[in-house]
Amino acid sequence: MSRIGKQPILIPGGVTAEVSGQTVTVKGAKGECTYTAPACIAVAVEGSSVVVTRNDDSKFGKAMFGTVRSLVSNMVVGVSQGYKKDLIIEGVGYKAVMKGQEIVLSLGFSHDINYSIPDGITVDVKDNTKVSVEGIDKQLVGQVAARIRDYSPAEPYKGKGVRYSDEQIRRKEGKAVA
Repeated sequence: MSRIGKQPILIPGGVTAEVSGQTVTVKGAKGECTYTAPACIAVAVEGSSVVVTRNDDSKFGKAMFGTVRSLVSNMVVGVSQGYKKDLIIEGVGYKAVMKGQEIVLSLGFSHDINYSIPDGITVDVKDNTKVSVEGIDKQLVGQVAARIRDYSPAEPYKGKGVRYSDEQIRRKEGKAVA
């Protein structure tokens, strides 16, 4: 059995969890998340914790046991604390500007890139080069940050491009002139 799946999920104060059938709903100060578990997994609220169990010994059930527990745990953390990813834009003329529910990126191309921010995500731009992506859905926060980074990942020679704030870029030496 999964070691992760066996662990109960503790519910902090200010957060409520409800299970109706296979649907798990978690509500907190930052918002509300729902998830529908597969039929081979049972989710129950016991006191101040959520417990995940398997209904059968199928291969899919074994694979989803720890996954469902992690997803519900991420929902609890998301509605209580939230998730945040920080991006840094480096390069001459490289910048980001917010226009309504859209971020406009100038990344050295002949045109600006307009990226629409999905619902449930908050993007904040500071000094035109520091972008922070926040939300309650861990997967969606990571996906938005990865999409913004994918437009121009940092290159190894001068470090120009978009990178995560905790990402280390391995720098290469340029072509040697004899």
